[in-house]
Amino acid sequence: MAYTAKDFNSLIGMQGFSDTLIKNHFTLYGGYVTNTNKLTDALTAMLKEGKTGVPEYAELKRRMGFEFNGMRLHELYFDNLGGKTLANVESKFTKKVAAAFGSYEAWEADFKAVGAMRGIGWAVLYQDWNGQLFNQWINEHETGHLAGCTPVLVMDVFEHAYMLDYQLKRADYITAFFKNINWENVEKRIK
Repeated sequence: MAYTAKDFNSLIGMQGFSDTLIKNHFTLYGGYVTNTNKLTDALTAMLKEGKTGVPEYAELKRRMGFEFNGMRLHELYFDNLGGKTLANVESKFTKKVAAAFGSYEAWEADFKAVGAMRGIGWAVLYQDWNGQLFNQWINEHETGHLAGCTPVLVMDVFEHAYMLDYQLKRADYITAFFKNINWENVEKRIK
């Protein structure tokens, strides 16, 4: 079954993000969907042909994590955007992060600090299957994921997510990101 790119056009016109930046980001996301499908097809064909012992198969298998996670992380990222309100101080989400980090403000400061770290990647709030919350850096798309954890809030901090609008001012992008979080969708991801 082939993957199809999800429609996030409702994000066009979002405050703090130019339409050009958002549309370029959608195009990049579409490339991850396309490449995930190409890799799936190639790996399926190689398996059927008994070519699993060749270096090409191993390299395609390794590449799958980059493309697939690039697709999924972008879907999570776009899905947690589009909000227009601050986090509800009485929500399950804010109560959970306050319990884990001492306060909502402490969690937010830590999440923003992860997003502001030098390098390209992702800032992700994860929830472990035991309920513990972690702010984590993911390098590229496939390195740094916490096994057994569910992404709750995902922020893209690759340059393509902000350079067009914010140049090197990643902190300004992070501020814009926080103004646009769809807290209802984030709340749905908390267990």
